[in-house]
This record gives sequence, structure tokens and C-alpha cells, in this order.
Amino acid sequence: MGHLCAGLLSGLVFGLGLAIAGMADPRKVLAFLDVAGAWDPSLLLVLGAAATVAMVGFRWVLSRPAPLFDDAFHLPPRGCIDAPLLTGTALFGIGWGLAGYCPGPAIASLAFANPEAATFLPALLAGQLLYRWQAARC
Repeated sequence: MGHLCAGLLSGLVFGLGLAIAGMADPRKVLAFLDVAGAWDPSLLLVLGAAATVAMVGFRWVLSRPAPLFDDAFHLPPRGCIDAPLLTGTALFGIGWGLAGYCPGPAIASLAFANPEAATFLPALLAGQLLYRWQAARC
């Protein structure tokens, strides 16, 4: 039960941060990605703050012998850059650039009753199901 509460609290804080930063607005995200046009660099501050918090947080968490709700950390091996990782990264970036949403901000924007997010999320879930189906076949 504790891990579920921790996950819910983490998700709420993350979603609130995305909403406050403006990342739930796809126009702001697309303006950030439009480096050749009307570029809005303000999300660089969000990126910098997130990277700083992650760097400090990872150092602190990984200095512990184990996570709070598991027996061991489950980390990918160092230097494991393979075709599925590169393909997934490219698809994520292309989808983010086309839609202006990535999963976190899309879920956060549901709080604003955004109809675009309500269209995006079923497509996201369909993609996840398609991936799981394909991965189970291999």
C-alpha cells in the first residue's frame, strides 16, 4: 500500500510541476521545439531544473543500499544503447514534435479538460498495447 501512495504522490507532484511550468500546453512545447521560427526558450529553465533535481536525487537515492519498496535497484546496464532504445527515442521525439504532447504533460492536461489530450491518450495507450503485443510475439 505504501508504494501505491508514494507513486500517487510522486505523480501528483510531477503533474503539478508540469502544469505550473506550462508543459501541459502543447502550443508552448511546440514553440520551444520551433528553433527555426518563433522559438520560446523558456522551457530550457524547466529542463535545467529537472536535470538538476534528477542529478541530485539519483545520487542521493543510489547511495542507499536498496529502494524503500523493493529489495534491489533495477537499473539498465551501462552503455546499453541498442536499436530498440534508439527507435523508441526517435518515435517519442517525432510524436512529441507532431502532437506537442508527451505522456506526462498529456495526462496533466486532462485536469484542464483539454480535448486534444483526450484524443492523444487513447492513441498512446494503443501504441503501448501494440508494443506489448509485438514484444510478446518475439
